[in-house]
Amino acid sequence: MTIAMCEPTATLNVTTIDPAGAEELVRGQVAGLIERLGALVTEQSVTLDMGKVERIDAAGIAALVVLYQNAHAAGHRFRVSNVPARVQQILAVVGLERYLGSHNAVQASHCGHRGQRPAA
Repeated sequence: MTIAMCEPTATLNVTTIDPAGAEELVRGQVAGLIERLGALVTEQSVTLDMGKVERIDAAGIAALVVLYQNAHAAGHRFRVSNVPARVQQILAVVGLERYLGSHNAVQASHCGHRGQRPAA
């Protein structure tokens, strides 16, 4: 998995992260996400682009909760965007959509391949 980091938008001061190659947020694949984003969410607000995520399990949900809690404790926001319908349903069932702002609205992404680096 690689993580593409996009430039913060001047008006929102939010960095959008595209976990390139991450089609599943499941046990065994989320440690790299937490490792890479854990520090970032304590420094600034972050939006995770989940447009390519087809599957999420309890470990993936726990990772999102950890990132949200770390960001919130530091006074920042952690949100998700471009959430596929199936993943959206799971987040709704566990009650996370209201905390993560996981609406299906597609946000314009300024992510390219610049700033891409290995996640693990």
